[in-house]
Amino acid sequence: MSTALSRLSELAKADKTTRFLSMAHLLTPAALMAAFDGLRKDASAGVDEVTYREYEQDVGRNIPTLHHRLVSHQYRAQPLRRVYVPKENGTDRPISIPALEDKIVQKATVTVLTAIYEQEFLPCSYGFRPGLNAHDALDAIGRTICRGPMAYVLEADIKGYFDAIVRDRLMAFVERRIGDSSILRLIRKWLHVGVIDDGRLLVTETGTGQGQVISPLLANIYLHYVLDEWFEHEVKPRLRGAAAEIRYADDFILCFQYREDAERVLDVLSKRFAKYGLTLHPEKTRLLAFGRSALPSDPDAPQPATFDFLGFTHVCARSRRGRFTIHVRTMRKRLRRSAKAVAQWCQQHRHDPVANQAAALNAKLRGHYQYYGRPTNYRSLRRFYRLVRRLWHKWLTRRTRGKRLDWETFHQLLARHPLLLPRIGHAWTRTGSLA
Repeated sequence: MSTALSRLSELAKADKTTRFLSMAHLLTPAALMAAFDGLRKDASAGVDEVTYREYEQDVGRNIPTLHHRLVSHQYRAQPLRRVYVPKENGTDRPISIPALEDKIVQKATVTVLTAIYEQEFLPCSYGFRPGLNAHDALDAIGRTICRGPMAYVLEADIKGYFDAIVRDRLMAFVERRIGDSSILRLIRKWLHVGVIDDGRLLVTETGTGQGQVISPLLANIYLHYVLDEWFEHEVKPRLRGAAAEIRYADDFILCFQYREDAERVLDVLSKRFAKYGLTLHPEKTRLLAFGRSALPSDPDAPQPATFDFLGFTHVCARSRRGRFTIHVRTMRKRLRRSAKAVAQWCQQHRHDPVANQAAALNAKLRGHYQYYGRPTNYRSLRRFYRLVRRLWHKWLTRRTRGKRLDWETFHQLLARHPLLLPRIGHAWTRTGSLA
């Protein structure tokens, strides 16, 4: 399988116009088994109500049976199960959960398609790509703005991106590289399968269900053609100065040397997106001065505006040596969301053994530090640590009605069951300037 995928990658890299007409044969029983092994073992079940552990009990028979249905064209995708996850703004985000066997086939298909599209995607794209993550995109901000002449940032937000994708347009993009009718048929099945919401089958005309294994790749393919290639090959050559794009899935910023270039792109970007069914959020899309030239020499003068990206607020600043740099802090909404989640957990588990509570809270702190532990963000980490400590004290106090846990006793408890102190887990970039 790895040899076949390497060959696909070589062909895709050698000729950007090649259409791959025979790929379905790579969805072998071994490939399906590898896909199954790569699934999350604790993921929610779909409408089939089959969990990973249940399927695993007879996986030696299940996988060959699934493969037979694929090659004999008897495979049928099942409707998605709709669940809702609260968002920071108080609304709910719809998540579509596929049946387990649909997850397996989708993951195996993604592995094959990724071998091709990794040669197609541009370096400005960081989301849902092997070997790349959000911190690579954040590092790119530091390199782009601190090393280059960038002075303006266009902060953009696409309204309901996954639900707005025009399927016919998406399939036309896919067919530029994929000509295998069996693979195309599978993708169409997953796009049009429908959703079970509160016992009703809902069928939409647009979008790719957020929660499907294949959706991130399809979403990347769509924006690759709608935004990345357009900006790189059509927009940048027409601009007066330097420009750059940094994108993680549907979150992106555009950086410019000159304001006139930024304003021209902002004007045409809405029209470009409208052509493909996408809409920029008017309240979350804005142009701001950001960069070396935007930072005043007088420390008492008004400071430049900030922008948010991937959970961090980015701030123009000066290093100890007086050089321009970018500092980050955890977005206030993210900090509140994390604190709210800890408060709910402490309330629900306040009667658990204290040692168990400490272990669980340390796991939450460790995960928070691993993501938000970037240089210059220590104050935000410290604030979150103090919030967790205060919330734990609050709900331990309420374990016994009428008997308050004073701070002296709580500090003694902390000595026996210490909470993990803040720590920076990500290194500085070579320039000493981090996004």
